[in-house]
Amino acid sequence: MIIITQPNATEEQIERVVARVREFGLDAQISRGASRVIIGVIGAEDRIREKPLAAMPGVEAIVPVEKPYKLASYEFRGAASPVAIGGVKIGGDENVALICGPCSVESQEQISSIARIVQDLGADILRGGAFKPRTSPYSFQGLREDGLRFLAEARRETGLPVITEIMDARDLAMVEKYADCLQIGTRNMQNFSLLKEVGHSHLPVLLKRGYSARISDLIMSAEYILSEGNMNVLLCERGIRTFENATRYTLDLNAVPLLKSKTHLPVVVDPTHGIGLRDFVPQMALAAVAAGADAVMIEVHDSPQFAKSDGEQAILPDVFADLVPRLRAVAEAVGRRM
Repeated sequence: MIIITQPNATEEQIERVVARVREFGLDAQISRGASRVIIGVIGAEDRIREKPLAAMPGVEAIVPVEKPYKLASYEFRGAASPVAIGGVKIGGDENVALICGPCSVESQEQISSIARIVQDLGADILRGGAFKPRTSPYSFQGLREDGLRFLAEARRETGLPVITEIMDARDLAMVEKYADCLQIGTRNMQNFSLLKEVGHSHLPVLLKRGYSARISDLIMSAEYILSEGNMNVLLCERGIRTFENATRYTLDLNAVPLLKSKTHLPVVVDPTHGIGLRDFVPQMALAAVAAGADAVMIEVHDSPQFAKSDGEQAILPDVFADLVPRLRAVAEAVGRRM
C-alpha cells in the first residue's frame, strides 16, 4: 500500500507514521514530492491495519496497491522519476540520452579512441564490457579490472560517464571503484542474489530484460533492487526470443509504453542486441525514440571486423554520425530532444 501525507505534514508526523508501519514488521520507503510525501509500505500487507494508520496526524489517504510490485509501480511516485548517471539525467523530462560504445573493452587504445569518436558525435554516456558473459567458455571473457581501468581512463579523457556490466556480486566493490552505473545483463536478470547486492550499491543500475522474460518479470526483478534501498534503477528492453529467427532477437517496442504506464522508472532501449544485424540497428533506434524511450544504447566500433565480441552488430562511426541527426529529428517530432 501507499500512504499519502497531507501537504502540511511535519517531519515528526512522518516519522511517527514510518515507525508505526515498522511496528507491524514491515518496511517503509519514503518518496518526497513537491508538496507531499509518499510512504511505500513493503511486505505482507495482511499484517497491517489501515484504519489506525489513516487516523494518524499528517495522513491524507491510504491507497492499496494490488500489483505484486510496490516500489516500481507508477503509483509510488505518481510521476516519472529520473535517474542520474554521472552528470547525465535519464527519464522524467523531455531529454533522450545516447549510450554508446563497443561491446567489449579490448585495449586502452581501443576504448579511448571509440570514446572520443562517440563523444564528438553526440553520445552522453560510454558503454563497454570489462566482464563478458559468453555462451562458450572458450570465447573472450573480458579484461576484468584492466578493462575497468581503461574505461575510467576514457572517462577522464572525455568526461563521459561509464556504464559497464557486473556478473558476480563478489566483483561489486571493484566495479564500483571505476563505473558510474552498473549493468545487469539479460542472463542475470533473475539472479536474485546479485540483484539484492546491487540494491545496496550507491551506483544506479541498468537492468536488462531477460531474453525469455515477460514484462512483469522484468518489473519484479527491478523490485528486488528497489526493495534493498537502491531507488536508481533503469529498465532496458533488449529483445526477446520468439519463433522468429531472421534476426538475433525480436525487439519488443511494445514494452516501452507499457513499462512507462506501469512504472515510474526510466526506460532504455538497446536496438543493437534487439536485432543483432548492424544494417538495421539505425531503423530500430529511430523506432525506439518514436516509441518513447528515455535513452537508446547503441554499440559503435571503429573496426568491427576485428572485434572480440559481437562485431557483426556494431555500427561504424560514419553510420552513427549519419544516425544522430535523424534521432534528433524523431525526438523533436515526438516532443522531446537529444
